[in-house]
Amino acid sequence: MKKSTIWFLTIIMAVTFAGLLFIQITYMGNMVKMRNAQFSEGVKRSLYAVSTTLEQDEARHFLEEDVAQIESSVLPRYTSNGNDKGGVKYSFTTNEGVEGNLEIKGDIKALEPQISSAAVQNRYQSMQEMLRGQYIYQRGLLNEVILNIISQSSNRPISERADSATVASLLHTEFMNNGLSLPFEFAVVNRLGAVVYKTHGFDAAQAGSDMFVQTLFPNDAKNRMNYIKVYFPDKKDHIFHSIKFMIPAFVFTFILLIVFLYTIIIAFRQKKLTEMKNDFINNMTHEFKTPISTISLAAQMLNDNTVRKSPKMLEHISTVINDETKRLRFQVEKVLQMSMFDRQKATLRLQDVDANIVISNIVHTFKLKVEKYGGSITTDLDAADSMVEVDEMHFTNVIFNLLDNAVKYRREEEPLKLNVSTRNISADRIEITVADNGIGIRKEDLKKVFDKFYRVSTGNRHDVKGFGLGLAYVHKMVRELHGSIEVESELNKGTKFILILPLTKN
Repeated sequence: MKKSTIWFLTIIMAVTFAGLLFIQITYMGNMVKMRNAQFSEGVKRSLYAVSTTLEQDEARHFLEEDVAQIESSVLPRYTSNGNDKGGVKYSFTTNEGVEGNLEIKGDIKALEPQISSAAVQNRYQSMQEMLRGQYIYQRGLLNEVILNIISQSSNRPISERADSATVASLLHTEFMNNGLSLPFEFAVVNRLGAVVYKTHGFDAAQAGSDMFVQTLFPNDAKNRMNYIKVYFPDKKDHIFHSIKFMIPAFVFTFILLIVFLYTIIIAFRQKKLTEMKNDFINNMTHEFKTPISTISLAAQMLNDNTVRKSPKMLEHISTVINDETKRLRFQVEKVLQMSMFDRQKATLRLQDVDANIVISNIVHTFKLKVEKYGGSITTDLDAADSMVEVDEMHFTNVIFNLLDNAVKYRREEEPLKLNVSTRNISADRIEITVADNGIGIRKEDLKKVFDKFYRVSTGNRHDVKGFGLGLAYVHKMVRELHGSIEVESELNKGTKFILILPLTKN
């Protein structure tokens, strides 16, 4: 897959995920607003119902008292001696306050036939007039009662007109009726904000903008207004609980995003690995082709009788075949090193060795190769305690690879200078430094020099061959030996590799 295709798919998926997250976040924001609006509407409806109920209770209280007084003082009283033959007696009070008694003696049933229709009609009309007068009078009394309620009720203390127990009970009932079954705190305050009474946990500062206010008895005079304030400590939890079904959607979206990012990273890594493997195959083909061609040419020369008769020519051809065979074997061994990277742990034969002695022997052997290119190599083996537990063969290869890289990436215009040093940086660790004055490494390449198959660009240098496995092998072996390796470099000034290994425990 082309890199442009991977980037195109990455952009499409990124836009898709961004749109999906935007829709989910917007939907959740709208859900929160809607839930808050529903909650506020339910609370306001409940508070209005409480205020209305308190007004109705107060009106009922005054009406019951005044109506009882009217019934006892205005309405006519009828009494009977228990015998219709003895007659009936009425007691009444006129509109002017004059009291009177009316008594009819005799048998009412016996008198009925003697009463003419005209008399009955007159009596019916007189009764209507009397009832009409009583109705007009009583309506006037009721109007007076209502005026008394309006003018006198606000004079009562608010704690009597709306006591705390009644208000708490009404609030609880109305909140339950509106589906708000969660704890609440309330207080009744006057127009100046002074608290008349409140619940134990009421704290106006805690409520903030979530405080709900309702006027009690809104028909009172402005200077006698009282208000009820209510807030819900668990309102946010209640709102969150109502939209928590959205959490799984966010979780699944987040998981998909992580999987997508991981897939893209793997795709780029695989792309990069494929490119490095292709470079590796090209380099390997070139490295193998040269010795194989040389050996093939030497073998063809041996078929010539003239060559076979010349001992010097035979010796030369034999030397060429031997050198090219060694070169081919060396390249094969480097390729076999790659198999170590596919194992979880390399098989090491650990033994206690003196790092100073091993490094001294390597430098002595490598000195001829450095001097061949007009360079020099020095050592500063200052570590007093240099016993390390390593696989001697792999440890030797690590130092050899670092020295070989210094020779490969030397500067043509200046003689190569190599220095290998050791020193104790603590009681249980030793530091080994390999420094050169070569072409150096760019900053953008420093983080990748230990990657498998990665080869630093050498600019116009085309004589540097390899598979990109040397430093990767060094890094792996140092880690297997429980050590660490760092690199410091400056372009056109040189490179320094710093190895830190644990000392042998006594």
